[in-house]
Amino acid sequence: MLIHMRTTVRLDDGLLEQAKREAKRRGTTLTALIEQGLRLAIRRPRPVDSDARVKLPVSRARGGVIAGVDLNDSAALLDRMDSIG
Repeated sequence: MLIHMRTTVRLDDGLLEQAKREAKRRGTTLTALIEQGLRLAIRRPRPVDSDARVKLPVSRARGGVIAGVDLNDSAALLDRMDSIG
């Protein structure tokens, strides 16, 4: 048997309006949208301590950029990539 409890939540006016629009866009209720958000927040792993060190991988690859490719020219780089694939 499910027990539902009524409670009061204070939300920023702008956030409430966004939530109402999103619920309407999804074809659901504001309550269902809030419940879904809470479930996602509770399920998510806790953030890692920002002071913790992260060991980044170091590439040992040799070589470099293909002759004639200028990484500072994004348009030419995209053209080159389009012609390859």
